[in-house]
Amino acid sequence: MKRLCGDRFNKEAEQEARRLTENPLLYSGSSTTYFKESCDPEVLCYWVLIQELLWSYCSYFVPLERQHEVNTRKMEKPLEVTRMENNTSSCLLMERKTRVKINRKEIMLAKLRKSCSCTPQKLKNFLMDFFPVLRWLPKYRCKEYIWGDVMSGLVIGIILVPQAIAYSLLAGLKPIYSLYTSFFANIIYFLMGTSRHVSVGIFSLISLMVGQVVDRELLLAGFDLNDDAPPASGDGSLQNDNLSNTTAFNLTIAGINAECGKECYAIGIATALTFMAGVYQVLMGIFRLGFISMYLSESVLDGFATGASLTILTAQVKYLIGIKIPRSQGHGMLVITWINIFRNISQANLCDVITSAICIVVLVTAKELGDRYKHKLKFPLPTELVVIVVATLVSHYGKLNEVYASSVSGAIPTGFIPPKVPEFNLMLRVALDALPLAIVSFVFTVSLSEMFAKKYAYTIRANQEMFAVGFCNIIPSFFHSFATSAALAKTLVKTSTGCQTQISGVISAMVVLLVLLFLAPLFYYLQKCVLACIIIVSLRGALRKFRDVPARYHVNKVDTLVWVVTMSASALISTEIGLLVGIVFSMLCIIVRTQRPRTALLGQIQDTSFYEDDSEYENLSTVPKVKIFRFEAPLYYANRNFFLKSLYRLTNLDPNLEAARRKKYEKKEKQHLKKGNHRTANGLGIGETTLQLVPKQIDFQALVVDCSSISFLDTTGVNTLKEILKDYKNLNISVLLACCNPSVIDSLKRGGYFGKDFGCMQEMLFYSIHNAVLFAKAQKLPADCSV
Repeated sequence: MKRLCGDRFNKEAEQEARRLTENPLLYSGSSTTYFKESCDPEVLCYWVLIQELLWSYCSYFVPLERQHEVNTRKMEKPLEVTRMENNTSSCLLMERKTRVKINRKEIMLAKLRKSCSCTPQKLKNFLMDFFPVLRWLPKYRCKEYIWGDVMSGLVIGIILVPQAIAYSLLAGLKPIYSLYTSFFANIIYFLMGTSRHVSVGIFSLISLMVGQVVDRELLLAGFDLNDDAPPASGDGSLQNDNLSNTTAFNLTIAGINAECGKECYAIGIATALTFMAGVYQVLMGIFRLGFISMYLSESVLDGFATGASLTILTAQVKYLIGIKIPRSQGHGMLVITWINIFRNISQANLCDVITSAICIVVLVTAKELGDRYKHKLKFPLPTELVVIVVATLVSHYGKLNEVYASSVSGAIPTGFIPPKVPEFNLMLRVALDALPLAIVSFVFTVSLSEMFAKKYAYTIRANQEMFAVGFCNIIPSFFHSFATSAALAKTLVKTSTGCQTQISGVISAMVVLLVLLFLAPLFYYLQKCVLACIIIVSLRGALRKFRDVPARYHVNKVDTLVWVVTMSASALISTEIGLLVGIVFSMLCIIVRTQRPRTALLGQIQDTSFYEDDSEYENLSTVPKVKIFRFEAPLYYANRNFFLKSLYRLTNLDPNLEAARRKKYEKKEKQHLKKGNHRTANGLGIGETTLQLVPKQIDFQALVVDCSSISFLDTTGVNTLKEILKDYKNLNISVLLACCNPSVIDSLKRGGYFGKDFGCMQEMLFYSIHNAVLFAKAQKLPADCSV
């Protein structure tokens, strides 16, 4: 040892070491007191060297047999003990950090004072945070960004116009309202959004949810849902459209006596629904409830989108083949619609069928070619716009509406309708429907924003995104618009055409404005079957999810089941209930997986200190007289019984039954002795009785519980561990815990698992399985260590 230490130790150090050996010393460090006794002088010299080198952070080793002699008043901070793997007679003291007590009341008051204070700088920061455009627009690099933003804005605007007109069919509203929605959403998100790339506007899934509420309320108000009435002729002006396309009804709706037609009432419902959805989103932003989106897993969202896509597809089939059937409403709409389609298939319009077939072939072919050669194309082909222009010209000059009774869009007014406050009484009717709409709209927008922010290396503020989407619904609702969201397809097009900032959104809004002011009447003769084709082809991405089912099943069977259940509920019942079913079912799957987790007995990997599942790996050696049990989930009230059943099954020993068997046998023996019979119930002598008390041989003396996968314990979990400790102790079997995290250790301490003064903690708790196994082999649990 002196040779190893070298000249570092002088005579004074040796004398100090001998003095420590002759006189056991209580050494008080800066934070913890340690007890040393009866060490070899040279070993103690080496210990002094370690102390000098690692003065501020070294761990000290003391003999395990004298650990309990340390005075409790010296334990200023809690110590946790673990066995050294190479020496079972020593232990390592792990010192827990002292947590600083936080005065939450003072913190809340300080935050409240800070929030309520108003200074010019704070007002400036608030405005710049609420309108992020004020931060990035002054730094806009015009020469670098302007070309990409203008190109992407023009392309999105060209795509947006036909999609907006088409999606009006889903919402059960006139095309003009879809154009309003697209215009205002782009302007407001430009001012308030934090994402540079997402395209916010009309979205098929949101339009479907709005349309379902509108149809339900129209039906309750007594209107006919058949929207295939002959289109009115006129000059396309706003006033003429209002006169020709509405029928006046004297209604008393929600306590309001009003003369309102079908179109008027439909847009009133849509704006009230949109306003409430926006209010919910703003409130969620104020109270920071964005965490709600965490409960919508990827499987739930994909299943919801796919199920809704099937509903959208079903709703468009009647336009595709030109039959006139009422719009189905309520649960099971998909099944009812298909039944009506097959009943009226003989009334299909041949002109619409041919037109639909041609349009679908052209659109699908163009989409496939665009996907295949997208790396060679500078911007995507405006196929939808070309199809709409050509179809409108053919319909106009071929007089398809007059000759073949093909259904057309009708007059689309120009200009803006004067703003109007949404009806408060209508808000009360749709308040519940607005909640899932608000959540879905927010989740899709934030998820897309985060995806593209990560891809292009910048950050977004989810809370501000919630405000942005909320005001994209609240403000446009005063201008006859309905709910909006970010759309994946348009966002992908946006990024592929060189978008750099939301300037592109302003350019798209200008294109829509041009249509609103001048070009809208030109779409009078556009066939509805063409719009239906555009909608159906846009669902390709969602419908392709069916091809991914085998791969999804191979990756995770539970997630696949969640997807199937959510998709089926969304398609067969309704979209709102489908979303709720998906959320609840995914949570139940998590609960079930923690309620019945994997359990295993572990074996030792040969010639190592590692242990693994004996049922999963070959060539593992069992540890004599020791059982190692692993439970791969938190231990709480829901899985307590499964924990005990699995433990008893794998160890092949139920301590309660074994104890009862022993008591029963002992009782019989006492009865025989009282009768003076010196033979036992088995016909053996009294001296032979001890070997026959337990009919079944117990093949282990220690049980090691691997707690590495137990993330937390509740009160039931602590009591369960105390119960098995007591039950196995009655059979002289030690229970040792290994690999517990600090949270589990704290729960055990608070629950009294280690006794009142934690005196037996070092002989019940170990930081590795191997430490516990070595201890179990070396010695038994002391008799005084009881709960």
